[in-house]
Amino acid sequence: MADVFSIIPASVLRNLSDKLYEKRKNAALEVEGIVKQLAVAGEHDKIAVVINLLVNEFTNSPQANHRKGGLIGLAAATVGLTSEAAQHLEQIVPPVLNSFSDQDSRVRYYACEALYNIAKVVRGDFIVFFNDIFDALCKLSADSDANVQSAAHLLDRLVKDIVTESDQFSIEEFIPLLRERMNVLNPYVRQFLVGWITVLDSVPDIDMLGFLPDFLDGLFNMLSDSSHEIRQQADSALSEFLTEIKNSPSVDYGRMAEILVQRAASQDEFTRLTAITWINEFVKLGGDQLVPYYADILGAILPCISDKEEKIRVVARETNEELRAIKADPAEGFDVGAILSVARRHLSTEWEATRIEALHWIYTLLNRHRTEVLAFLNDVFDTLLKALSDPSDEVVLLVLEVHACIAKDPHHFRQLVVFLVHNFRVDNSLLERRGALIIRRLCVLLDAERVYRELSTILEGESDLDFASIMVQALNLILLTSSELSGLRDLLKQSLVTAAGKDLFLSLYASWCHSPMAIISLCLLAQTYQHASSVVQSLVEEDINVKFLVQLDKLIHLLETPTFAYLRLQLLEPGKYIWLLKALYGLLMLLPQQSASFKILRTRLKTVPPYSFSGEQLRIASSGIPYSLMNYTGSGSQISEDGVMHDDLQNPHNGINFGSRLQQFDQIQQQHRMHAKTQTQSRYSSTSSTKLVTVQMLAGSGGSKTGRAKETFSSTGAEPASFKVFAKRSRPTTTLSLLGFCDLVEVHYTAISVLAEPFSISVNCIF
Repeated sequence: MADVFSIIPASVLRNLSDKLYEKRKNAALEVEGIVKQLAVAGEHDKIAVVINLLVNEFTNSPQANHRKGGLIGLAAATVGLTSEAAQHLEQIVPPVLNSFSDQDSRVRYYACEALYNIAKVVRGDFIVFFNDIFDALCKLSADSDANVQSAAHLLDRLVKDIVTESDQFSIEEFIPLLRERMNVLNPYVRQFLVGWITVLDSVPDIDMLGFLPDFLDGLFNMLSDSSHEIRQQADSALSEFLTEIKNSPSVDYGRMAEILVQRAASQDEFTRLTAITWINEFVKLGGDQLVPYYADILGAILPCISDKEEKIRVVARETNEELRAIKADPAEGFDVGAILSVARRHLSTEWEATRIEALHWIYTLLNRHRTEVLAFLNDVFDTLLKALSDPSDEVVLLVLEVHACIAKDPHHFRQLVVFLVHNFRVDNSLLERRGALIIRRLCVLLDAERVYRELSTILEGESDLDFASIMVQALNLILLTSSELSGLRDLLKQSLVTAAGKDLFLSLYASWCHSPMAIISLCLLAQTYQHASSVVQSLVEEDINVKFLVQLDKLIHLLETPTFAYLRLQLLEPGKYIWLLKALYGLLMLLPQQSASFKILRTRLKTVPPYSFSGEQLRIASSGIPYSLMNYTGSGSQISEDGVMHDDLQNPHNGINFGSRLQQFDQIQQQHRMHAKTQTQSRYSSTSSTKLVTVQMLAGSGGSKTGRAKETFSSTGAEPASFKVFAKRSRPTTTLSLLGFCDLVEVHYTAISVLAEPFSISVNCIF
């Protein structure tokens, strides 16, 4: 200590720890002069003694004024050393840095001031302590004292200037320090970090772009900061980096893509928009580097396509199109399975636009990499089938296109139709809501004849008779009404002329037997009128139930559509189409007289030309000519206009054995009758599942006679049919409203005469 006093007077040391700033300042100036003289004399040992004194007795002192004086003294010593200060920095800088964490805010303030003065003197030599200084400044940027923050800000600006002009700065050592602090939430620290990133990126010799993946996530994290200024600074920095990426020949797209994918799912709207914008540029620029990340990128894009923000949706759609346009090869790392998995996952999302784009991806992959996709078919097939129940028609149509693409192979075609029938069986609502749409679209995509043949083959062996009947009725209605199936109808019209028409007729016949009205419709379409008449007359009491009448009502209305225009024109030649007339009159006899359908058909039959058959025609028609001679030839005629059988009638059946066909129909209908009886017995044996509805109907005649009608309706399962009861004075009429498979039809039961006594009608309706 004696040596120190010989160098620095005791009065100077005493003033250096004074509570008054002016005294400390003056003492520091004297220390500066003493050190300067020692430096000129080259007495660096004595300088080291002075510095140690300032550190040990002042900066490490428990007294705040001593610590303040020590900091001022160290700065003064550095100023006195000038160009020779570098060799003493190891002694000077560490105690100043330690003072940044002092409990006294004034001490921290003087530490900033001291380091500022030291840095001004040593400049580039200061870089060796950069990491420690950066760490200290990072902490001070969030200091609770405004004066300390202000002082730290001034020091920060000076350090930035020194770094930008130095060639000794190591970006490699700095990046880990930066990365550790990028997720700090303090707004002042965030502002401090963004400032440093921006400054370092502006230095030509520092390659910040190469280290961008290390702090990119942190910058994106700042985009959702509550401070508008920080968000703006982070966005500005990101925009600058994106510009550099566009102009750089070498960029690590892969690592950054992983970060962008995560940020594209951010809850913050601005973050999502920025992330999807970056992904858009990466897809355009990344090329082969992004191939392994396509699945992740697609997983980020698809949800954004349905984003609530329009800007995000627009960029996401553009990015999706760009990505799908890239024709990557599995041999180059393109993972077809991963892409399929992402698309399959998004088929279950609540957003329609996303589901649509997911289907577009599956369809695109099928066209480009069919073999690879089919290898993963089991993973996606069930999901694709479930998508047929999607509430969106557009989604369903796209699903059908995908299924049609898969079904190009016979094995997959069979599998598709089997699964489709199974889905219709287990989900009746699917058949009701989407059955027509699905069948019609498949007929367009996969050839109507092929689809109907396969469906018929499957339904022919269907064990669930109720489902088979409903399914056949649906297929028959589509066949008769759909414009897409006009070619199939034309082919069926040639059933008695061409081999192709005959084969199609026979392939449909067996399954169509599940529904009497479907088989009658098929015969009318195929112009096998005598067989249609035979089917009508083969019906028994059990066959003519409510469901039958509903289907018959539909057929009568369909006979008035353009589909059956040829049939109505054939009625102009009644002598030539005897069996057509007989079939239609047979249907008329089955209809309740007060029903709208009865009136429609009766009106149509009244328009048949009134001229009579010739005697020869009547003789042939009533002579019991074998069935094979009475059938349709090329035009559907049975007897020529002059009543003479011609040579072209020698093989009118085109090889079809209608007798065996009628037996086949009777056998299948017998199965349905037995099934209905079994259901009825089961229903009556379980009273808990039976609902009995009794409608008491009163009808009067002439005001003096009172008739009473009682109608009992039993139903199980579905909602019972609704009844509308009308009492009329002249004749009682019951209007039965039935909600059938597709339409609401009214069947009228009218008493033949006024009834004075009660009467009863019982209808058993099983849906």
